[in-house]
Amino acid sequence: MLQELLLGKLTWADIPFENPFAMGAGVFMAIALVAILLLITFMRKWSYIWHEWVSSVDHKKIGIMYLILSMVMLLRGFLDALLMRGQQAISAGHAVGYLNPSHFAQIFSAHGVIMIFFVAMPFMFALINLAVPLQIGARDVAFPYLNSVSFWLTFVGAMLCNISLVVGDFAQTGWLAYPPLSELYYSPDSGVDYYIWSLQIAGAGTLLAGINFVVTIIKMRCKGMTLMKMPIFTWSALCSMILVALAFPVLTVTLGLLALDRYMDMHFFSDFSGGNVMLYVNLIWAWGHPEVYILILPAFGVFSEVVATFSQKRLFGYTSMVWALVVITFLAFIVWLHHFFTMGAGGDVNAFFGIMTMIISIPTGVKVFNWLFTMYKGRIILTTPMLWVTAFFTTFAIGGMTGVMMSVPPIDFQVHNSLFLIAHFHNVIIGGVLFGYFAGIIYWFPKVFGFHLDEKWGKRSFYCWVCGFYLAFMPLYIVGLNGFMRRTDHYDNVLYQPYLIAAAAGACLISIGILFQIIQLIVSIRKRKQFRDHTGDFWNARTLEWTVSSPAPIYNFAFLPTVSTIDQFWYDKERQIGEERIHPQDIHYQPIHMPKNTPLGFIIAIFSGVFGFALIWHMWLLVCIGLIGMIATVIARTFSTDTDYYIDAETVKATEIAHFKEGVHA
Repeated sequence: MLQELLLGKLTWADIPFENPFAMGAGVFMAIALVAILLLITFMRKWSYIWHEWVSSVDHKKIGIMYLILSMVMLLRGFLDALLMRGQQAISAGHAVGYLNPSHFAQIFSAHGVIMIFFVAMPFMFALINLAVPLQIGARDVAFPYLNSVSFWLTFVGAMLCNISLVVGDFAQTGWLAYPPLSELYYSPDSGVDYYIWSLQIAGAGTLLAGINFVVTIIKMRCKGMTLMKMPIFTWSALCSMILVALAFPVLTVTLGLLALDRYMDMHFFSDFSGGNVMLYVNLIWAWGHPEVYILILPAFGVFSEVVATFSQKRLFGYTSMVWALVVITFLAFIVWLHHFFTMGAGGDVNAFFGIMTMIISIPTGVKVFNWLFTMYKGRIILTTPMLWVTAFFTTFAIGGMTGVMMSVPPIDFQVHNSLFLIAHFHNVIIGGVLFGYFAGIIYWFPKVFGFHLDEKWGKRSFYCWVCGFYLAFMPLYIVGLNGFMRRTDHYDNVLYQPYLIAAAAGACLISIGILFQIIQLIVSIRKRKQFRDHTGDFWNARTLEWTVSSPAPIYNFAFLPTVSTIDQFWYDKERQIGEERIHPQDIHYQPIHMPKNTPLGFIIAIFSGVFGFALIWHMWLLVCIGLIGMIATVIARTFSTDTDYYIDAETVKATEIAHFKEGVHA
């Protein structure tokens, strides 16, 4: 009885000793973790990491941690993609490949979940955390402690997903876990439960972050910054976070109902017991399609910032860009049904959602033409961020055109669930979202870390990524039109094989691009002093404000700014050219009120991880411990009075003088 309470359904048989890929990955993760722990111990950095990072509520450090999480999970998710492409390249005719059908199904499910929830979403929140408070003139987000909770919940959700690699298994249902396949009868193992609880925990963090940033942008803008004076990236973040606040409760309810089906035999989605499978499909896509725009809108904001900076012009059509963002936000909620035209909704319903899908392409087209007009007659500097923008134009345009094609129901009937759909989706998500986020992090990297990323290795990575992308996904349009279905681990028609070999070669070329990004970071760190002192050799003087460590590491602004126009800092900088700067020593500073660091966000997340893992394996004693721990920690924070502090004026003055000597305005 005690063993059941402690271990539930977990046994030694749930560890896949017979699977070399799973065990190899598990051993690698264990060795990497031990190596990191030993390194931290050897360097005596435990106190520093605990107080400065784990306990931090500083939006800049939380943004960096989001970025690290997304990059680590990108490596994991891309390895899954390599395994899938390799399997499809060789498993033609009598060849069976190196993955059995069960493991292949787990990999394609994990790949989709990881790339959307634990690569793209953390990457988005990294950029929003790093840039938005600075753009609106705020010292931090509205709820810094909640920001910490949001990150650590996302981190724990990602770790639960990774644990499934070596303890139990992951869902074999696809990344959206459609019933009846995800119901207990057809998936009695732990895979779907891992799916449910990793996404529930990470989704709770995302929802809290979305609410946090909506409040931050609405209530914490500096004096004079009306809505129509906000930077476009801030507008895109606001629209995206509104979608998060409206869409993620739908995901929470959907997964909650599926959990009740599996744990309490409630049959919300079981047709044979009075439920309805289409209820799940409607609910999951009522979240799922807004999710696409949650991801792409901040990328649109990044493109707007990058194009204006490196075209050395004001952004063309600011007002139309804002309204395009707002219209996309509204229309995002009335196109979800185009994901299941083939499921019997009827001609009238299909026609309405097909038309709405075509209409939503109009504001997107407006934005593309605005970027092109911004570049027109501009003095364009082809830095790495600008190269990612140019790649976006063609790649996203192909994805958009194929999307409009599939908005016509008869065409969708032909290509539904085929590799044509997969190619379209990756054209949009990689060509739009990932390329945009790469441009954004390179663009703002000097603002965060104080030195420039190496341009030479950045361009090498760019060319490998783009060439690899086209080689990997253009053949999929061809085989998809010819009837090759997604999630296929083996096929008899060997005529498909050359196209799939090309796709696998493209994936390998992308992996070289990722390797070059790692080399770029290492080279940049080794040469950071050179890149800090001579950034003008890479980007010209008009973009030099992005090349230094700004703002100060503790607070954002010694004095909260006042703005009277769009791009206020740009005009202030232009007016100051040739003028003598005021030395910080001659300024009278005031104490600054700041939130105090706290480890409670991390502790809540750890208890939530215990709670989720215990629910997966029916360890009811640990379920109670995790739930009580979360509640007790939240209550402890509620009654805490020691939540903020003041930075005294002398410390502020000393910091500003130090940054002045580095060439940075306060």
